[in-house]
Amino acid sequence: MDMIFCPLYSGSSGNALFVQYGGTRLLIDAGKSGKMIDEALDMIGVDPRTLDALLITHEHSDHICGAGVLSRKYKLPIYATSGTWEAMDGKLGKIAEEQRRTFDPFADFYIGDIGVVPFLIPHDAAEPVGYRLWGGNVSISTATDLGYFPRTIRDAVAGSSLVLLESNHDPDMLRMNSHYSQRLKQRILSNHGHLSNDACADALLQLVDNGTQHVILGHLSGENNTPALARQVSENRMVREGIRLGVDLCLDVAYRDRVGSVYTLEADV
Repeated sequence: MDMIFCPLYSGSSGNALFVQYGGTRLLIDAGKSGKMIDEALDMIGVDPRTLDALLITHEHSDHICGAGVLSRKYKLPIYATSGTWEAMDGKLGKIAEEQRRTFDPFADFYIGDIGVVPFLIPHDAAEPVGYRLWGGNVSISTATDLGYFPRTIRDAVAGSSLVLLESNHDPDMLRMNSHYSQRLKQRILSNHGHLSNDACADALLQLVDNGTQHVILGHLSGENNTPALARQVSENRMVREGIRLGVDLCLDVAYRDRVGSVYTLEADV
């Protein structure tokens, strides 16, 4: 059986990730409109009526703005921590009680055929989490919206078959951005903000050392980064460390504004 992953959208303007294993289909986050997510799923041949659940990482609008619409339209259960549910109160519209699912961020659980392993992340949200999703002997991890990359996250995702890792901004571009207030810049650069390209490259090196061979750079800023720059910073760091791109590591970049590639991982049952 294969595990399938597609970053429908990944960026500061909205996030939605599709995962499938066996007979189970999930979305991680719904930070675009319901219509845009429906259209993105259609582009990869997935009927949104076949989704089984929606996993939320945290309550910021670029992760939840379409969640309420999708839940009501498709009777889709929404999974989130208790802190996230409290912070989302009033942001999703009315959610049927039977579609509200709360989980412990320190406890693993299953949704259908997919094993879900949440882990806490350092971000300025109520109770934010990342996820490692298991199908057979393969796993996909999401590690975005990180102020920094602590050992706890490294250990949580170590050895994942594929990781979506944040490469949000270039610090110089951010500091020069006249549209951002000083307070916003300080928030992004803080230990509860977002990973810079350089910090991402540092984290990427740790992932490779722990056995991950496929990483997708995601959650790029539209104003303070470019896909080419994010890729270049990580690639240059890997080359300096003697890591062979395309051999020791396959490196891709997810798109902010359009559907990304579909990745198929062969899993042993």
